[in-house]
Amino acid sequence: MNKKKEHWESIYGNKDDHQVSWYQDVPKTSLRLINELQLSLESSIIDIGGGNSNFTIELQKIGYKNLSVLDISGLALMRTKEKMGDAANTVNWVESDVLDLDEFNKYDVIHDRATFHFITNEDDIKKYVDIISGAIIKGGHLVISTFAITGPEKCSNLQVSQYSSSGLAQVFNENFKLIRVVNEVHTSPYNTKQDFIFCLFARL
Repeated sequence: MNKKKEHWESIYGNKDDHQVSWYQDVPKTSLRLINELQLSLESSIIDIGGGNSNFTIELQKIGYKNLSVLDISGLALMRTKEKMGDAANTVNWVESDVLDLDEFNKYDVIHDRATFHFITNEDDIKKYVDIISGAIIKGGHLVISTFAITGPEKCSNLQVSQYSSSGLAQVFNENFKLIRVVNEVHTSPYNTKQDFIFCLFARL
């Protein structure tokens, strides 16, 4: 097991949902951005790093049928599967580091809240952008959320990258157009405040 995977398996092995700072009972901003796209319920949507998120659970409640979740942590995926019960059988679960994916299906929407900002190495950032660019259909959308410039510098004892909307737009400018920005102050289960930025991009 590599160090990155070991780190996240340890987090999810030792902490429940309300013991991790990023947890949201209902990811309202993400759902609002998806809702604004007025997608078909057949649209293929993947949540990157979504093993401990209720995003896919909420999308399924709305009626979306073509859902996938990717996470490096098998324990995180298992936790969400258990919450979903039998409904988990209709979701495609992928246990992998997003950077290890050689082949990726094509999606209408890729959603990433609080995974990308853990990628701090320039080569890895470029690799992530290449993988995501290749995995979204033309005219599809990317919803990406990171810590804002005024957000935390570390999370789960790991260094993170903070971004402004213009900074994120620059990272993805080769294949994406920024169409919407939302700033959010996330109140963690510990009642601390974290500044997030959400950017909605269209794939060119």
